[in-house]
Amino acid sequence: MDLPVFDSGQIVALRPAKNRVSPDRPYAWMIEPECDMQGNLQQVVTLFLTGSECPFRCTMCDLWKNTLDGPTPVGAIPQQIEHALSDLGVDPESPQEAGVSTIKLYNSSNFFDKRAVPQEDWQAVCDLTRNFETVIVENHPALSGDVVLDFQGKLAAQLEVAMGLETIHPDVLPWLNKQMTLEQFYGTVQQLIQHGIRVRTFILVKPPSLTESQGVDWAIRSMEYAFDCGVECCSMVPVRAGNGTMDQLRQDGLFEPPLVVSLEQVLEAGLQLKRGRVFMDLWDRDLFGGCDACREQRLERIEDMNQTQAISPRVQCDVCD
Repeated sequence: MDLPVFDSGQIVALRPAKNRVSPDRPYAWMIEPECDMQGNLQQVVTLFLTGSECPFRCTMCDLWKNTLDGPTPVGAIPQQIEHALSDLGVDPESPQEAGVSTIKLYNSSNFFDKRAVPQEDWQAVCDLTRNFETVIVENHPALSGDVVLDFQGKLAAQLEVAMGLETIHPDVLPWLNKQMTLEQFYGTVQQLIQHGIRVRTFILVKPPSLTESQGVDWAIRSMEYAFDCGVECCSMVPVRAGNGTMDQLRQDGLFEPPLVVSLEQVLEAGLQLKRGRVFMDLWDRDLFGGCDACREQRLERIEDMNQTQAISPRVQCDVCD
C-alpha cells in the first residue's frame, strides 16, 4: 500500500474548523425507519448528542466536527435527550404511543468514555430510556470493559453497542490510526454477546488505496468477518472526503469516494449472506458518483433494500449497462 502515513498530530493539523455546537442541544435528532431483526420496518429515534471529542484520531473520521473541545458538562446529555424527545413528540414514559421502541444515543465519540458521557449522568439516561425496548450506543473496543456491564445493570432496555470494525484489510486497518486489532475486536464482541448485549458494527466501503473492485471485495470480506465474530448487524459506511486528511489524499490522487453501483453491489452481497441485517449508509448520498442516467434509481433501490432487507430487482440502464 503506497499511502502517506499520518499520525494523530498531522490528522488534527489538516482539519478544517469545527461546527458551532452547544452542550445543551444535540447537533441533530430525528425519527428514521429501520428494519428490525424480525424483518419488520420500525421507526427509530436517533439522537446525535453533543459531547467531548473522541480520543482516537482515525484518519477517515469527520465526526469530530460536531464535538466539544473539552469534557461534556455533567447534566448535558440528559438535557439533550429530553429536548430531542420533546421536539420529536416522543413521551419517554410511553414512546410506543409515538410508534417507536428503539433509541440510538450516538455521540460522535464513545459512550463509555467518561469525558464524553459523565458517569454521573448514567442514572438519568437510564431513567429517560427505561420505557424503550432497545438502547443503542457507540463505543470503541478499547473502552468496552466492565464499565459496559455496569451501565447494562442500570438499564431496563436491551443494550446494543455499535463498534467500528472499519475493515479487515491487513494494511488499511493499521493505517487508519484506529488503534485497534482484529483480535481485540473479536474479543470485545464475544464479551458483549456473552453478557446478552447485542453488537452492530460500522464497515467502510472503499478506503484509500483500494480500487473500486477492491473496495467492494474488502467490504464484503469485512462483513463476513464481523458476522463470524457474532455481530448481528453491519452498517456499511461509504468513505467520504471533508475531514482534511481525506481531502489531501483526494487532491494527491490517492482517494476517490465509491460509486453508487459499488454501494449496490456491497449491500446486495451482504443481504445474500443471510447472516444478519446489513444497511448501506446514504447520509451523504450526493458525494458518491455514478451514471447520471440511473444514479437516482440505484439510490432508490439501495433505500428499498435497506428497509426491506431483501434484494430488489436490479436497475437496467441503457447508458452504463
